[in-house]
Amino acid sequence: MSLKPPPATSSALGPVPTQVASVAPGTAEMPRPGAAEATASLEATEALAPAAPPATTPMAWALLIILACIWGTSFILMKKGLVVFSAVELGAIRVSVAALLLLPFALRHVGSVERSRFKWLALSGVFGTLIPAFLFAYAETKLASGLAGVLNALTAVFTLLVGALLFGQRLTGLRVLGIALGLVGTVVMLQLGGSGGDATPAGEGNAWYGLYILAATIGYGLSVNVIKYKLGGMTPVAVTSMLLMLIGGPALAFLLLGTGFVHKLTTAAGAWTAFGYIALLATMSTAVAMVLFNKLIQQSTALFASSSTYLIPIVALALGALDGEAFNIWHFVGMVVILGGVLIIHRAK
Repeated sequence: MSLKPPPATSSALGPVPTQVASVAPGTAEMPRPGAAEATASLEATEALAPAAPPATTPMAWALLIILACIWGTSFILMKKGLVVFSAVELGAIRVSVAALLLLPFALRHVGSVERSRFKWLALSGVFGTLIPAFLFAYAETKLASGLAGVLNALTAVFTLLVGALLFGQRLTGLRVLGIALGLVGTVVMLQLGGSGGDATPAGEGNAWYGLYILAATIGYGLSVNVIKYKLGGMTPVAVTSMLLMLIGGPALAFLLLGTGFVHKLTTAAGAWTAFGYIALLATMSTAVAMVLFNKLIQQSTALFASSSTYLIPIVALALGALDGEAFNIWHFVGMVVILGGVLIIHRAK
């Protein structure tokens, strides 16, 4: 499938997304972060957007930079949340906060949604928001947040691949080349790994924790296609809030009854600070980013908006470097190869 905007309407919170992003990068869509949310929201809103202006406005550039900063920050926020909370707790907090935040919008739309669509909303929510929220958290227990931000760009690769395998999208030679480059770049990044700081010293075999992100971006790719082909006609706010409502209840129940979240929040040093990081992740990467992305679509073009895919890893890597994460020339090569593949996928006919 091409990531060029489809005619359908509809990404971690990511990913969360999330996908806000999907629910876009990694979109809530969920709260799935980064490209995941951008892609999902892009699929969802293009048909609703007015005709793009002939030239990109300064406001569009400002929105693009703001969105890249929001989604690029998602990965360092997860890392900070993991200082106190476990990966399971972080994933559950992220989904729960995003669901509660958008619950009023879900209640407003629930009566107007056809019953036949609920299974597709649930499918998109589980694979595009719920599972990725936990997978990204597990990955960042050992993998550097900057590298997580780079690998999140694979959402574009798997959106195309899942679309071709399950939804009849056409694969051209250039698209296959883009997929191949993305996967080659992934192998380079997985071989290198990358320390997340003192808590994850080099030599612990952390490289393969990138496979968690690989699995998450496959889920993002499935979610984007479900939104495109099965949830057409629904607004982005309706899709995002409804799918979060469906998964938010179980996530909140698990958080309160199946984890040590409440005990940690009341007794652990720094727990409220860590919770604040996660709540900020859920809020900014889901609701706020989704609104801004929809505005960007109106201010420019879908292709211009999709360029956030290339800025998010730069922000994620810069923040990771400031936090003491390792990054060398081969990491840069892997990133360039992955983003080169994504560029080909975006441009291929």
